[in-house]
Amino acid sequence: MASVALGSTLTLLRANQNDAAPHKPPIFTPNFNSLRFNHSLRTHASSTRCRGVGAPRAAAEAVEDVIVEGVEKEKVKGSRALRVGVVCGGPSAERGISLNSARSVIDHIQGEDLHVSCYYIDSELNAFAISPAQVYSNTPADFDFKLESLAQGFKSWSDFADHLAVNVDIVFPVIHGQFGEDGGIQEVLGRYNIPFVGTGSNECRQAFDKYNASLELSRHGFVTVPSCLVEGSEADEPELSEWFAKNQLDPNSGKVVVKPARAGSSIGVTVAYGLADSLAKANAIITEGIDSKVLVEIFLEGGSEFTAIVLDVGYGTDSHPVVLLPTEVELQFLGSVDVREKDAIFNYRRKYLPTQQVAYHTPPRFPIDVIENIQDGASQLFKRLGLRDFARIDGWFLPNSVHVPSSPDSKFGRTEMGTILYTDINLISGMEQTSFLFQQASKVGFSHANILRSIINHACLRFPHLASCDGVSGDLSRTLKSPLLKDDWEGTQKVFVIFGGDTSERQVSLMSGTNVWLNLQAFDDLEVLPCLLAPTNGYSSSNDVDKNEVDATSRTVWSLPYSLVLRHTTEEVLAACVEAIEPDRAALTSQLRNRAINDLMEGFKKHSWFTGFDINDELPVKFSIEEWIKLAKEVKATVFIAVHGGIGEDGTLQSLLEAEGVPHTGPGVLASKICMDKVATSVALKHLSDLGVLTINKDVRRRDELLSTPIPNVWYELTSKLQCETLCVKPARDGCSTGVARLCCDGDLSVYVKALEDCLLRIPPNSLSKEHGMIEMPNPPPELLIFEPFIETDDIIVSSKSMNENVHHLMWKGQSRWVEITVGVIGKQGLMHSLSPSITVKESGDILSLEEKFQGGTGINLTPPPSSIISHEALQKCKQNIEMIANTLELEGFSRIDAFVNVDSGEVLIIEVNTVPGMTPSTVLIHQALAEEPPMYPHQFFRTLLDLASERTIYIS
Repeated sequence: MASVALGSTLTLLRANQNDAAPHKPPIFTPNFNSLRFNHSLRTHASSTRCRGVGAPRAAAEAVEDVIVEGVEKEKVKGSRALRVGVVCGGPSAERGISLNSARSVIDHIQGEDLHVSCYYIDSELNAFAISPAQVYSNTPADFDFKLESLAQGFKSWSDFADHLAVNVDIVFPVIHGQFGEDGGIQEVLGRYNIPFVGTGSNECRQAFDKYNASLELSRHGFVTVPSCLVEGSEADEPELSEWFAKNQLDPNSGKVVVKPARAGSSIGVTVAYGLADSLAKANAIITEGIDSKVLVEIFLEGGSEFTAIVLDVGYGTDSHPVVLLPTEVELQFLGSVDVREKDAIFNYRRKYLPTQQVAYHTPPRFPIDVIENIQDGASQLFKRLGLRDFARIDGWFLPNSVHVPSSPDSKFGRTEMGTILYTDINLISGMEQTSFLFQQASKVGFSHANILRSIINHACLRFPHLASCDGVSGDLSRTLKSPLLKDDWEGTQKVFVIFGGDTSERQVSLMSGTNVWLNLQAFDDLEVLPCLLAPTNGYSSSNDVDKNEVDATSRTVWSLPYSLVLRHTTEEVLAACVEAIEPDRAALTSQLRNRAINDLMEGFKKHSWFTGFDINDELPVKFSIEEWIKLAKEVKATVFIAVHGGIGEDGTLQSLLEAEGVPHTGPGVLASKICMDKVATSVALKHLSDLGVLTINKDVRRRDELLSTPIPNVWYELTSKLQCETLCVKPARDGCSTGVARLCCDGDLSVYVKALEDCLLRIPPNSLSKEHGMIEMPNPPPELLIFEPFIETDDIIVSSKSMNENVHHLMWKGQSRWVEITVGVIGKQGLMHSLSPSITVKESGDILSLEEKFQGGTGINLTPPPSSIISHEALQKCKQNIEMIANTLELEGFSRIDAFVNVDSGEVLIIEVNTVPGMTPSTVLIHQALAEEPPMYPHQFFRTLLDLASERTIYIS
């Protein structure tokens, strides 16, 4: 059978990897990143190769048994490995982001000299030792309901502490918000004398409470934002009314920010207008249980928001905080929906979902004197509040034209150019792959691994028995290399990871490409170059494949240095590339970088464990796509395609690469073309209906036809032809996430068509008759749209459970007997192997939102499908049908198939096939690879995909 053959192939691939490709410390910014192709290769710059910083997963499998007490202490170079316990989860709404941070930390610190154990605190504050595999779940809800069967639980904090004392040298808390940043976990660890990274419990408690922190900052002479505390009492209204008057705010329309005092920097933050609206929104925060203390602050009109990472490099009891290059947060308002939005603040969605609603600038576009004042003030704040190891400090810069009431005693924040205010102190900053911590650290020369290990090393200094441990950082070679590529890296395989493009999924593509790039760097025999397929002025919806191929030859590709990859959007990466070669901006960045490096080295010179920076300050290089492909051919690179939709998925890029004999990941030209066209996919599979593979009837309409025909007429024609009462609409040739909506009546169709006509970037939540989340729309609107019957499935309710409660974990009525699945397929053409399907659970509405598919910490997937929903026999039949689909479509490498499955028969009703599926850190494909036997961790999974591509194509001489 195909699955047996592929299973053998995967085992052999893994064995070959273990023999021929030992893991290495991450190698950053390969030398060919600095080569420009002008009919010949020439050296443009040099790069630094690091050694010994620590492979992302040198011994991942060895950590599987973390719940076993008394793990033998392994020796590395004569000294035992440092054992770090990463603790994530917690009760706050940011627990999903905490899981993302834990995943990133584990990926980058794990190595022969540092072993990681994983721990999870659930929403009821129960502690568990979990497998590393669980950390790769999309959201805690993926495994909350089965914790007791998957993890080792602890009956009390003392039991948990006893376990940590035996199995862990130091704890790295990555719990965001409550219990993580308010001093909760720190108090527990301190009580039992467990060493930990970060600020102590009392200082956390003081800094986390925004009201108390504001009072403390004011006492130390910092300018603070005028605010009023609301606590749900009868005294709130007169006090708030007096505060409105004092700050000259109109009681009916005065614009203010309402935020929980103790809930992190983005949860529950909103804008209010006037006294009544402010009280209503404050009381809503209290009623919803987010916090019992709410701050009402003046809205800082005309200001610019910033955030700055502070790293302590002091020795002994001396604090030496160094502020890295701050980041300016620019909110952008594009399209008519954005113009009408009143919540013009950096909220949770803007922070964690990559869209064009926000752009980051590192360093800020402020005068250098202002930036240096921000750094000096943040450093003083860090010391005066008694913070430790690292923190992130948010604030605002207001030009002189904006008046901010303040005490005459305020001495920190007043500058000749304007006023600097510090508003939020984050004791455990987000540590996702492209977070502010890594963006700013890379600007001064730190890789992900280097900055994290430096933080851990510094924390160890507080504990005498750990301070002498010298096995945390290995040797770091600082040798610069400048010979031509093919001579310099003889014996290594070159990999070009390309992402970006034009479609509405280009931001997800950036996340995918970044994740692939970081994971493939775990192998000694690979040199990996991140590349941006630059967006054009307009965005493609893949309406004309032939036209796309002609247009593609005029596209540009940028090879990227390390720091420029770590951005929020493709537009931001492109702007950073242009900015990096602009003389004045480059000079400013260099000046600030050198200042920070000098300050860091002043502290690091006392630390023997710090062996240097491992990221070089390099420039991006611009190529035409033809030059880029010729370079790939000359250096015998394999191209890892992470461009979703458009030319990355419709066969165009594949055709250009194959014409030059350049191997690439994923299916070939014909299969890509067919799968990109949802109608063509159905036609290609229609003959399999008697074998258990069904297709959904479709009706394709042109956008101009929809705009010119009376909506009631269109609705009647569609529902009559498709014989259904509700419809699903989606772009005919775009990705799988944008522009997809359920339409229940002609009014819904009218709203959708109006969005197309007005070129809206998104349809706001609950604009249609049935409840739904935000619907991201393709830009520009697609010319062709598909209408098909909406397939009803039963709701699946997943509930977490504390240790002593007796409630159902999983609730499913099973009336329709159909569930929605998504499943990866992997292998060689004709021998495709189905991974274990995942049942997708929709949290809002009937269509998976962009967040649920791609935003880490959001969306629920049940992998593998619970036996209470689908039997083993039906699941095996389902996988056979999925393999039949993959082989019929001549897929190869890897793809993802979305479908409905009948839980009794295993029949499959195909939705669509994605030949370049999402490869973000929390992608469902990783969950499925981890469900294989033996489990495939992310770096192994992506290496397998790369090897399948490299073996398939022979270069044309």
